[in-house]
Amino acid sequence: MIFRLDERLLFPEPSLAEEDGLLALGGDLSVDRLLLAYQNGIFPWYNNDTPILWYSPHGRFVLFPDELKISKSMKQVLRSRRFTITIDKSFEQVIEACAIAKREGQDGTWITDDMKKAYIDLHHQGHAHSVEVWEKDQLVGGLYGAAVGLVFCGESMFSKVSNASKTALITLCQSGKYQLIDCQVHTEHLESMGARLISRKEYMNILKNARAKS
Repeated sequence: MIFRLDERLLFPEPSLAEEDGLLALGGDLSVDRLLLAYQNGIFPWYNNDTPILWYSPHGRFVLFPDELKISKSMKQVLRSRRFTITIDKSFEQVIEACAIAKREGQDGTWITDDMKKAYIDLHHQGHAHSVEVWEKDQLVGGLYGAAVGLVFCGESMFSKVSNASKTALITLCQSGKYQLIDCQVHTEHLESMGARLISRKEYMNILKNARAKS
């Protein structure tokens, strides 16, 4: 059963999500609703042709920072100091770059204008963060997401040159700020770096403990 949200600030029990993880539709993208969603293992994912859709997958694709795999070639890239890394310097540039990035098998973007505004608002209130990767003063890669205590819920990343998004993810993992990176969607790229699938129950336990320790 897919639940329809109204103006009340609440979500149904996440375990009631459909097989594909779809839990509810409707509501809004206010800062308070987004925070409540992430605190309960729920995130928005939709496009301009649909209402706001809220997902809570039964399995979560995640990366534990201490399980991060860095290839020999990537270690050489990091040692070369080819890139300059910043945190939260250009959040709006990163989310815009993620929105227009072309992705294999994807027609258009789910990062709508409303989504951009919502996450920029979340950023201004200190709950969303970005990692920027620069080469010769040009933004060539990065990622952004929402932080829930010691869990970072990754929303999207982009790369205009080889290894830029990997550098952003490695920087995030090595920052020491998070116990878990929620990658949400499986990709071979992330799997090669150590990401793996865990159950919703395990994810929610980690999320609860990470919030308590923050």
